[in-house]
Amino acid sequence: MIISIQSKVVDGPWGGGNLFVQNLVNYLTSNGLKVLNNLYNPKIDLILMTDPLKQSISTNFSFKQISYYKKYINPNVKIVHRVNECDERKNTNNVNKEIIHCNSIADSTIFVSNWLMNLFENIGLHNNNKVINSGSNRDIFNNLNKPNWDGFSNIKIVTHHWGTNESKGFEIYKYLDELIYNKKFQNIEFTYIGNLPKNISLKKTTHIEPIQGKTLAQELKKHHIYLTASINEPSGNHHIEGAQCGLPLLFINSGGIVEYCKNYGIQFLGVEDFETSLNELIRNYDIYFEKVADYPNDSNQMCFEYLNEFNSVLDSEKLTNHKNNIFQYIYKLIYALNRLKSELI
Repeated sequence: MIISIQSKVVDGPWGGGNLFVQNLVNYLTSNGLKVLNNLYNPKIDLILMTDPLKQSISTNFSFKQISYYKKYINPNVKIVHRVNECDERKNTNNVNKEIIHCNSIADSTIFVSNWLMNLFENIGLHNNNKVINSGSNRDIFNNLNKPNWDGFSNIKIVTHHWGTNESKGFEIYKYLDELIYNKKFQNIEFTYIGNLPKNISLKKTTHIEPIQGKTLAQELKKHHIYLTASINEPSGNHHIEGAQCGLPLLFINSGGIVEYCKNYGIQFLGVEDFETSLNELIRNYDIYFEKVADYPNDSNQMCFEYLNEFNSVLDSEKLTNHKNNIFQYIYKLIYALNRLKSELI
């Protein structure tokens, strides 16, 4: 099988989409598949379309190039469309419409959460839809040597983001920072890892510049609670990495995050119930520390399901061709019998 993936792997700390491609490419190649980052080969079996709305440093080729390839180079190529974006995430107004337009050339559609799939189905996208949960590399993000909180020392909260959009949860992060600054919480420390918007200054928060891989995992394990306040996040990767490192989750009730975090921590609605939810998680810390040790979402399971979907899409084409061949044989047989009958008469 020859697969070409639209997104490219970018070196250094980057967003969750980059980690997805890294994990998938490694998994596919380790299973003997040929993975390309271009459309030069005229015999590509399947294209994974991941970001059809733009061409940037993180994409190998554009939607127009995929369309051209399918129309003029290889009409038999199969296209699987991974959807991980929506207008609701960044308060845009044209993303959903463009995604539906680009999806018209796809043979199968993979969403990263039920929340996102339901959102698009409600506005008319029905194209062999299914959900495959995101996951992180457990060889890097794991709870090995992660100690439990002793119940007495300061409880350490952490979050990390690559993006700086306001919807990433900065209202809550600023609020927690103010609570600590005003000594509302005297036994709590907060660490923010990643990029910060230029207009945000945190007073009592430890800020660490973007880090990745084992360095990031080691830093996460120094903490006790993972916080995510990202609004309308289709899936996210940050909280998955936190959970895999053994941190109970304090998460906002928004978007696809709930599907990934429920049962492994406490949710909150916003500023109005944040303190109550945090205190509840602290009171029940041992319970959720044990639960998060069995956090299920990892990259191996994710990639296994993607490969299954690729095989399913290609097998359906083989089945269709097989049926067509049978119908053609039956048609030719009937035609021959009718000719023989007419000659005998």
